[in-house]
Amino acid sequence: MAQVLEFKLPDLGEGLTEAEIVRWLVNVGDVVAIDQPVVEVETAKAMVEVPCPYGGVVTARFGEEGTELPVGAPLLTVAVGESAAPASGAPASAAAPKAEAKDAESSEYSGNVLVGYGTAGPAARRRRVRRESPAAPAAPAAAPVAVVPAVVDGPVPVISPLVRKVAREKGLDLRALRGSGPDGLILRADVERAVREAEAPAAVPAAQQAAPAAYAAPATSVTAVGERSAMGAPPAEGWERVPLRGVRGAVAAKLSRSRTEIPDATTWVDADATELMAARAAMNAVGAPKISVLALLARICAAGLARFPELNSTVDTEAKEIVRLPSVHLGFAAQTDRGLVVPVVRDAHTRSAESLTAEFARLTESARQGTLTPADLTGGTFTLNNYGVFGVDGSTPIINHPEAAMLGVGRIVPKPWVHQGELAVRQVVQLSLTFDHRVCDGGTAGGFLRYVADCVENPAVLLRTL
Repeated sequence: MAQVLEFKLPDLGEGLTEAEIVRWLVNVGDVVAIDQPVVEVETAKAMVEVPCPYGGVVTARFGEEGTELPVGAPLLTVAVGESAAPASGAPASAAAPKAEAKDAESSEYSGNVLVGYGTAGPAARRRRVRRESPAAPAAPAAAPVAVVPAVVDGPVPVISPLVRKVAREKGLDLRALRGSGPDGLILRADVERAVREAEAPAAVPAAQQAAPAAYAAPATSVTAVGERSAMGAPPAEGWERVPLRGVRGAVAAKLSRSRTEIPDATTWVDADATELMAARAAMNAVGAPKISVLALLARICAAGLARFPELNSTVDTEAKEIVRLPSVHLGFAAQTDRGLVVPVVRDAHTRSAESLTAEFARLTESARQGTLTPADLTGGTFTLNNYGVFGVDGSTPIINHPEAAMLGVGRIVPKPWVHQGELAVRQVVQLSLTFDHRVCDGGTAGGFLRYVADCVENPAVLLRTL
């Protein structure tokens, strides 16, 4: 008689309390092996494949792609036991995982998934069988690390699937490790340390061979280090490899695509922001909600884009057309603990300075808490980047693909400035505009930037368009 077991979303570690289902890797009716990844989820920090600690037939899935589930919520149910195979369908496909389970014995028990899950027997791993197939030979760098196991009975104390993944890729038997966490919990640092210790003997001869060349010709030492880096064999000490994934990976992909596809150019100008700061002080003196400098700059940008609509556009490369957009959805760069994000203020051209201030505050707080929705991060038509908060004056911003332009704003600081024919100390800011040269020429970009600078220097200019 088959037994139906429920697999719940495990604690993925590092204090995470929920995850979003990105992609299901199995369907109802599929036969799964123990520790086979069944779903890909996104947490606030990374994308993770979650393995199931049970082997059998998937009988139900809970949650559609895009659904956010708390830790402990049901993910799926699996029918296990001799009669777990579906009564109808393809019996051969159901028998294949059983054959693989006999031929490919896992080096770790299913207890590796999560403390409390697992069986007392070794697990089969369909993914490992694929890697050992002649059709997909493993790369030399993925050769298993030789570790003498000290077999431990019962479930291995591992919580994070990320730890299991690193160990599996390195061919490391987790039963041979002694965890440094609470109650012997195996942490990622334990796995990485074991890998370094196992690889250290192989790295020493290479270092010894490179040493004479370094003494004989110091210039070649740089080449030697570069070659070792390219081959993925850094020294055992002092080097750190940070996975390019999660928010950092998304930012890298976005910016790389922008640099690859967009022929951008940058122009900049210094502006006297004294009058703008005085106008803001007057607005904030009446007791109403405070107006931010970013909100005033956003209002100026919206007015400028109405005069120069070429910059509020995108390029349809397939149709070979420039698409001018009727609404201004203003993105702004926000630095968070997880990396750079660009929330979007919808219909910025219809908002007042007060409304813009409130929306900037709301989105910034959501960004810091990691609660921004996909709708908050997509659909921008123009971006405002206030890098002055980092204490710098200038920059050449990278366009937020597929937009056509980005305005960068440096810090506002007292500087000597010629005002009304006399040298005076004024509040000066540097403005820079990076634009897609496909949508316009330098005259249009310069005209927009000059208009923004004029409004900063004399806010009364803005009244003509309100």
